[in-house]
Amino acid sequence: MAISSVSTEGAKKNLQAEMPHWDFDRVVANSQEKWNRELSKVSIEANSKADEETFYTALYHSMLSPTLYEDVDGNYRGLDQIVHSSIGFTNYTTFSLWDTYRALHPLFNFLQPKRNNDMVKSMLAHQEQSVHKMLPIWSHYGNENWCMIGYHAVSVLSDAVTKGTTDADIHKILNACISTSNVDYFDGIGYYKKLGYVPEDKSGNSVSKTLEYAYNDWCIAQLALKAKDTVTYNNYLMRSKNYKNVFDPTINSMRPKLSDGKFRTNFDPKDTHGQGFIEGNALNYGLYVPHEIPQMIEMMGGKDKFESFLDSIFLQKLEDKYIEKNEDITRDGIIGSYVHGNEPGHHIAYLYNWTNHPSKTQERVRMIQKTMYTNTKDGLCGNDDAGQMSAWYIFSAFGFYPVLPGSDRYELGSPSIQSANIFLENGYTFKIKTVNQSPENVYVQKVTLNKRDLNRNYILHSEIVNGGEIVFYMGKNKLK
Repeated sequence: MAISSVSTEGAKKNLQAEMPHWDFDRVVANSQEKWNRELSKVSIEANSKADEETFYTALYHSMLSPTLYEDVDGNYRGLDQIVHSSIGFTNYTTFSLWDTYRALHPLFNFLQPKRNNDMVKSMLAHQEQSVHKMLPIWSHYGNENWCMIGYHAVSVLSDAVTKGTTDADIHKILNACISTSNVDYFDGIGYYKKLGYVPEDKSGNSVSKTLEYAYNDWCIAQLALKAKDTVTYNNYLMRSKNYKNVFDPTINSMRPKLSDGKFRTNFDPKDTHGQGFIEGNALNYGLYVPHEIPQMIEMMGGKDKFESFLDSIFLQKLEDKYIEKNEDITRDGIIGSYVHGNEPGHHIAYLYNWTNHPSKTQERVRMIQKTMYTNTKDGLCGNDDAGQMSAWYIFSAFGFYPVLPGSDRYELGSPSIQSANIFLENGYTFKIKTVNQSPENVYVQKVTLNKRDLNRNYILHSEIVNGGEIVFYMGKNKLK
């Protein structure tokens, strides 16, 4: 069988190019060789065979999408026409961006930067061909599904520009992002621009939208800074602070606000249905301000009070009645009230790094890795969502995670592997090592980078892609 989005002739060309020998066993052998080549970009030593299988299954999952979307002659079916892809990049589709901007695309930016560059250019082509002049929201085989919220292609573009993995024109990228963020009829953007928030009585899931738009706008501000466009930078930096407009200090929580400026009275922060959030609740989704975490903590009462709130999320049980109407949240993916089986809370365990006890990040991250991922057939606690769930595991197993895509930082956690060699596309190797690693030794006692003490809770992208070695010294006791 051969397929093409364009024509029968295209399918025939694909078949001739990909399998002229018509030998099934040869196809199997070639496929195994290709997968082994891709998976060997990371070589790890794990604590057990089961951990090794879990890691490489996650790595495999992370490479299943986005998917190639063009024939061997470069033709593909665009949104309303047959298009020949521009010379110099391969066209991709299947962008589940509400999920994958968080960790999958950042993972590509040092494991698969050339492919991610093609994905960036594919998104720009989508925007050019779209009648709405919007970057993809959730594109699938050349179609826009309009699934989920936010305009998260801007996060992927900003992350690629910040980390230097794309050669696409910065002004073209910035203009595409600005155009997307100003389509007033899409998902409450017009209200967001006018009021500084999305009103719940005009557009549902309003708090989630406001928080995601605010982060997206911060990403656009970073692009404007790179393009030396001061006016746009200041405009979008101001828009990125709109999360403050849906915070209710009387209950210390994000809360849906109505178009008259009043907070909605009927509100339960534990409920995941009909409370202003999509696929989440105020406990988890309400902490989504990745671009201004210190300001969010101060807004919620300071480090100690915020730490206690984080503790309560992991310790208090979320009753079944709060999740029974949400098909994307299952009991298997929940620890206390923390929901790992869906994406909005994937950064939460790392937020302890901004409190007085970052050792709790190390404890929570290792607990999540141990309880939410296995090498069995039910080894994922929720929908993998095009690789995001697996990308979280890969990063966390390495010992760091991109809490803020669009920046050059990865926040440190607690690695679960013994060691890893990451063979980068630029020819360098980044090595991760642990000392005194064991399932019990979850707390980091010291970190060195290239044999120098790393006295901070993060590592920079440039420190990874230039090669080198990070060493985590592990122990059973928390550092004070």
